[in-house]
Amino acid sequence: MQTGNTRQAMAWLHTWLGLLAGFVLMVCFFFGSLSVFDREIDRWAIPETRFDPQPMPSYDNMLKGIFEKSEPDVAEYNQLMPIYHDPAAGDMTPRTELPPDEYWAYTTHRDPVLRMGVGFRVPHPAEADEHNHIHGNLTIDPRDGSLVPDDHLKIGSDWFYPLHYSLNLEWKFIGYYIVGLAAFFMLVALISGIWIHRRIFREFFTFRPAKRAQRKTLDIHNMSGVIALPFHFFFAITGLIIFASFFYFPVNSTMLKPLHELSEEIEASHKGLPHDRAGIDADIASVDAMIADAKHRWSERGMPGEVGFLMVTHVGDLNSYVSIYRAGSDRVALVGEGIHYKAATGELLREDPPHSFAEGAAEFLTGLHLQHFEHWFLRWLYVFGGLLGCVCIATGFIFYVEKRKSQHARAGSQGSRLTDAFAVATVTGIVVAACAMLLSNRLIPTDTSGKGDWEKIVFCSVWGLTLLHALWRSSPVARAMSNPAWREQALTITVLAVAAVIANWLTTGDHLIKTLFTERYLAVAGTDISLLITAAIAWVSARKLAPKPDKSLTRNLSTDTATREVGYE
Repeated sequence: MQTGNTRQAMAWLHTWLGLLAGFVLMVCFFFGSLSVFDREIDRWAIPETRFDPQPMPSYDNMLKGIFEKSEPDVAEYNQLMPIYHDPAAGDMTPRTELPPDEYWAYTTHRDPVLRMGVGFRVPHPAEADEHNHIHGNLTIDPRDGSLVPDDHLKIGSDWFYPLHYSLNLEWKFIGYYIVGLAAFFMLVALISGIWIHRRIFREFFTFRPAKRAQRKTLDIHNMSGVIALPFHFFFAITGLIIFASFFYFPVNSTMLKPLHELSEEIEASHKGLPHDRAGIDADIASVDAMIADAKHRWSERGMPGEVGFLMVTHVGDLNSYVSIYRAGSDRVALVGEGIHYKAATGELLREDPPHSFAEGAAEFLTGLHLQHFEHWFLRWLYVFGGLLGCVCIATGFIFYVEKRKSQHARAGSQGSRLTDAFAVATVTGIVVAACAMLLSNRLIPTDTSGKGDWEKIVFCSVWGLTLLHALWRSSPVARAMSNPAWREQALTITVLAVAAVIANWLTTGDHLIKTLFTERYLAVAGTDISLLITAAIAWVSARKLAPKPDKSLTRNLSTDTATREVGYE
């Protein structure tokens, strides 16, 4: 009796936590799956970047000049400078006169463009101990140093990718907390699901397509949950761990802040890297020579490689130093293998030692989650696991509604109707919004001011419209019938996905024959093919969801016709 009660309690917990967290987790899984190929989506969205990935270009001949011409972001200056500046010191330093304090440049084996940034120092900060910066970020073509306009949204890495861990809700970091809470609920739902389905290996092989819809849906829910169970558990817990110190338990913004700052100073002293500026101007030596030395040192350690991240700290100061990190795409662990040089002389300051077992384990788990490695088969497994998560959540929604809508209809309750509408907007709605965003990317002229902002507006507006549409069409659910919005939005996905592929062809000339065979540019071809596969799946789903003829009505009509034929009217 006790076991039965426990299972019932676990079933209740699994149902309601899954329902509440499912709407958020569906977004996390779907856009997390797309994020596996975020850089490839970027290249599809910005035709100017459709060239092969490039190594880190010369600092001395290219990057230095670009850094020196960079300016702080206008919006960030207007927002943060009044907070950072000490009014007792006089007027704020004009935006274009802020001195640079740090430079950085970043690339990966999948990035054709180079991301760069400058942290500009506030000369008279309100708090002397704060390392506050006004940033200026830019993207360049590393072949010639030309700028790639920043209002051209990197849809993959700057929209889809952060959407899966922050919902792109940046105010007070509320999106991070919502996703973190949903991830915690997911862990509880996974554990309770295992408790409910004690015969877990049997669930792996159980699918009864001949059964009624409710039974089939539950079988698919169980199968998709069991197959990808380790994947789902791993990503939920590592996601929580990665963001724990930054957002969930931020030591640097609590009463432990002085201790955190002291720890930073002790760590810098231990590493031999200056924590503060000396206040003495100094030029920078040849960074290219430092890079050559770093590559030589990596080779001697049996791990030759290219530079992935370059940073200059305390720019223009005697205490300035250059940090060079190896691109780690040839390994799973997120290891940079940093080497640090005194900027004024090129003298070696520090070569990061091998990490301890605990540090290595943490870096391995982080790298496995962030998947910066160059392993295409494993990346596709990530996509498969993420989409299985989407299937598990979607079928959970459908099973919940199918199980209760008849009971709710008899009681006059609107619970199933509302749940179904939100499920439609969450399952098909996010796909409609993503396809609409990609289509708008190709239809909005390249020289449109704030083009990226318009694409974001399209995404949010279309997603909102899918919810309104699902609510508007949900009245049949209150009568224990199916919501036609499922089929209508599936058809919309088909149209939008095909239209996006055609629009890419017409606006850039990069059709599939060209990108697959002639010039063989797989990033663009893969995005087009993925859109066409999405369209095909949506089309098949729409056909499956087409209204079936009423069998009782057909049977009555056949009987009536036969009666008239034998003269019994």
